[in-house]
Parts: sequence; structure tokens; C-alpha cells
Amino acid sequence: MTTLARWARAEWGALYAAVRGPLAARRWRAVPMAVTAVCLTAVLHVVHHQSWGYRFVQDIGAVRAEDPLWTALLRTPLSLFVPALDLPVWGALVQILLVFGIAELCLGRWRTLAIAYVATLAGTLYARLGIRLGPDSPFGLPASDAWVVDTGPSAAVVGLAVFLGWRYRAYVTASVVIVAMVAEVVLKENLAGKEHLAAIVAVLVLCAAGELRQRRSRDRAGSGSGAPPIQS
Repeated sequence: MTTLARWARAEWGALYAAVRGPLAARRWRAVPMAVTAVCLTAVLHVVHHQSWGYRFVQDIGAVRAEDPLWTALLRTPLSLFVPALDLPVWGALVQILLVFGIAELCLGRWRTLAIAYVATLAGTLYARLGIRLGPDSPFGLPASDAWVVDTGPSAAVVGLAVFLGWRYRAYVTASVVIVAMVAEVVLKENLAGKEHLAAIVAVLVLCAAGELRQRRSRDRAGSGSGAPPIQS
């Protein structure tokens, strides 16, 4: 086995093992949520580009920092499936199918949706905070970003990719995703890039909480196994 093959096995072996069995047994039936997400995104894209559908999609799934908070929160779940206008829709569809599909196989449907929502919501709330801080702050945003539509599914995709990397010890892959998002902000400073970083921070907090919980569970298990037997 070559060095590259050994590295790939160490990096992605656990993730591949988790995906291979269910996908081989049930194929596309193993990822109904991911397939539904792809179909919903495609339908919203088509409707969004119709003269009669643009306003409809904006009203149900477009989130901007200028919107009232309660309106943004109501729209945020559907905003995961409204592709950004400045990106090719096929890219969003491939990302959703790949990352949501792997996450559904590895984490389950509801945990995948929960992490995707947390990542998207983190970006949405950051946009409001950044505009309040203003452009003079290192974490601030210009007031004009209040009218920019949020990132759509990309924040959820980034968040899930980082979480999967942590969960299955694919640390190099997770690090590459993080470095790529930092480079996006450095090279092309925009709202989407900073929302991606906010999503990553939120997911890293979830990862740290999970690691702490696992460590405490191991400590309790170790303490229990080392306890002296009870004398009858």
C-alpha cells in the first residue's frame, strides 16, 4: 500500500465504512432526505427564475438582515434550499446531494437537519450582529449588506462538512474546508464568506461540546470500572 493510500485510508476510512453499507444495500433509498433536498432546491431555482415566481420565493425563503427577526426565523428553514443567485445551481445541487447525503447516512436525518439549521442560523444572526458593529470593527459589516440575501444552502454544507470531519476524524479534510473559507473572506470579502465562517464557528462549538461530553463519559466509565467490589 502506498503512502497516499495509507493516508487516504486513515483520513476517510471510517467515513467510507459508515457510508458504504447503507448505500450499497439501498442505493438512493438510503438518502431520501438528501434527494428531497436536491429536488426542492431545483424546483425553487426554476420557480425563482420565472416572472411570476421570483417574488414568491423571495417571500418564503430569502433572508436579509433588514428583515424583522421573526420573519427571518420563519424563512430560515426554507432558505437552506434557495440557491444563491450569483452561483451556478448545479454546484449547489451537487453540494447538497454529496454532503447532505453523506451526513444523512452517518448522522441520521434529524441530526443532519439540526446541524444544517444551526449553521445557517449562525450565519443569519451574524449578519445582523455584523451590521450593528459596523465596517470599522474587524467583525463588522457595511450597512449595505443588510439588503444582501443570505448564503442559501452553502453555510449548511460547510457546517456539515466540518462536523463530519470532526466526527469521523477526517481532520485534514475539515481543516481544508476551514482554510478555504478563510481564503474566501481574504480574497473576496463579502457577506457570504463571513457567514460561512460564522457557520464554522457554531459547528466547532457543537464539536467541542460533543468532545467534552464524550470525555466526561469516558471519565465516569473509568472511575466506575476502577471502583472496589462491594463486599457481601
